Amino acid sequence: MAQFEKRLPLLGQKYIEKMQLPQKLAFTKMEGIGNDYVYVWLENLDTPLTDPAPLAVFMADRNYGVGGDGLVLIGKSKKADFRMRMFNNDGSEGNMCGNASRCVGKYLFEHKHTDKTAITLETKSGIRTLLLTVEKGKVKSVTVDMGKPIIKPADIPMKADGDTFISKEIIINGQKVKGTGVSMGNPHFVVPMPDIASLDLPQIGPFFEHHEIFPERVNTEFIEVVSRQRVRMRVWERGSGETLACGTGACAVLVACALNDYTDKKACIELRGGELVIEWAEDGIVYMTGPAREVFSGEIELL
Repeated sequence: MAQFEKRLPLLGQKYIEKMQLPQKLAFTKMEGIGNDYVYVWLENLDTPLTDPAPLAVFMADRNYGVGGDGLVLIGKSKKADFRMRMFNNDGSEGNMCGNASRCVGKYLFEHKHTDKTAITLETKSGIRTLLLTVEKGKVKSVTVDMGKPIIKPADIPMKADGDTFISKEIIINGQKVKGTGVSMGNPHFVVPMPDIASLDLPQIGPFFEHHEIFPERVNTEFIEVVSRQRVRMRVWERGSGETLACGTGACAVLVACALNDYTDKKACIELRGGELVIEWAEDGIVYMTGPAREVFSGEIELL
């Protein structure tokens, strides 16, 4: 029988030494309605870890690493109670992840980094507030202040004129498709479809992600409006492909639906991994409420 060559390690000794990482790294695997990340506590999130991308690719690898949609680094902040950085499984850094931020709140409380039930969290998209619902010492759900939506195309960013991009057409693989552009710290394009269950997202998702109108790529949400209080969605995330859930995507869906008068300003968003309650409140801020769950903790050898 032919012998397979031994697979080379994804991280080399020089990288480990330069980044001052231990050869065994402690981690916690967590998920928020199926959006799963690997969570690592580091006191300082910038120095010496100046290049987290290779670590993210390794940790998120579902065959050779821990496995997940990406890597979330948690540490101390000079601007808030704590700070998070999140990386997709291709190594690219995201601005914000709603599902991950809920998990961060649960992680910080249950791993004894804080006893607060209202936590400020520094993200690449600004400081967010996490409100923890705790029962018998366990975090049952987390409400996240997701900030105010951005709907001006230049700020999403999109290469389009005007103050909004609401139910307008773009050409995808030769076909006209209507959608609404929203940023919730990450760029999103929300597209109504009659039957999202039958969509071949691996085939069509990349056409949206890499469309020239989105200079920083885009997350695309394909939606079915069930009622004014319920919407189904599937998501193709830039850098990750289809995922079971996307918190910023669910917020973008609610905002897009409200702008198009498909729904009220509070609705249940039904994702493949579970449900989130999203509210676009009178103060202009979008609030997301949902669960978070620790799957397991351990150590992984980096070489």
